[in-house]
Amino acid sequence: MSPDVPTEAWSGVHRGPLREGEWVRLTDSKGRRHNFELVAGKRFFSNKGHLEHDELIGRDEGFTVTSSAGGEYLVFRPLLSEYAVSMPRGAAVVYPKDSAQIVALADIFPGADVVEAGVGSGALTCSLLRAVGPHGRVSSYERREEFADVARRNVTQFFGGDHPAWALTLGDLAEELPRSGERADRVILDMLAPWECLDAVADALRPGGIVCAYVATTTQLSRFVETVRVQGGFTEPAAWESLVRDWHVEGLAVRPGHSMIGHTAFLVTARRMAAGERPPVKRRRPAPGAYGPDYAGPRPPDLPPQVAEETPGG
Repeated sequence: MSPDVPTEAWSGVHRGPLREGEWVRLTDSKGRRHNFELVAGKRFFSNKGHLEHDELIGRDEGFTVTSSAGGEYLVFRPLLSEYAVSMPRGAAVVYPKDSAQIVALADIFPGADVVEAGVGSGALTCSLLRAVGPHGRVSSYERREEFADVARRNVTQFFGGDHPAWALTLGDLAEELPRSGERADRVILDMLAPWECLDAVADALRPGGIVCAYVATTTQLSRFVETVRVQGGFTEPAAWESLVRDWHVEGLAVRPGHSMIGHTAFLVTARRMAAGERPPVKRRRPAPGAYGPDYAGPRPPDLPPQVAEETPGG
């Protein structure tokens, strides 16, 4: 028997036979998925009859089980990416493709001090806690109590207890972060108006730290990017989105899948400059009309007057 993952790793993962109290993921022949907690003496019911939980407890994951009505199910522990899209939701979850981008391109590392706002349903929080490990810190801020309650249950369920690196604060980041006095290596903003707390973020971030915003619309994207530029204490922001498309592969029939995970959100990152320092002025001339009379957002302080007056075709 393989030894279990050390408890002190706080990975949310177990090795070895399935045990009571763990969650399992059943997948039928049509790809339909069912997630539930194993409880001795309990039954799982579906349109294919029932299964006894006791038939699953004590077996190594990765087996097929047959229900009372002949339905076959594949049994595994859920991966974090699978748990994230199936967890109970208060707010929309950050999808795994975006969580992976945030962890990689915001460079979340073991031992990092990370601030997150808001917490949503806790999907991104789980990825952040997995990345920082028990020696890091994730401080999550959420304004809505009902979302905070759902996130707390989901995160606790995944890790099997209260993660020692996690603190959840009910309140507005713009007010609570300066009051806390904490410093951060990374700040992740998943909120409607992330530009409103940029000054608080700048004060909390250590030099070289990264701010990463997760926004859904082009309007939010533009407002945040331009506010970062005007604030002046960050490098030029980078903005992108990721799209995921599956592929059908059967012999010579190799083609893109009929569906894909398209737009979910835009991601923006920028690095914190040292105190009193500013990045070099951009030398590339803005596109004609970019900051014309129809533009009502923040304007870069070094914008030439003639550029601000231009209109498309002007």
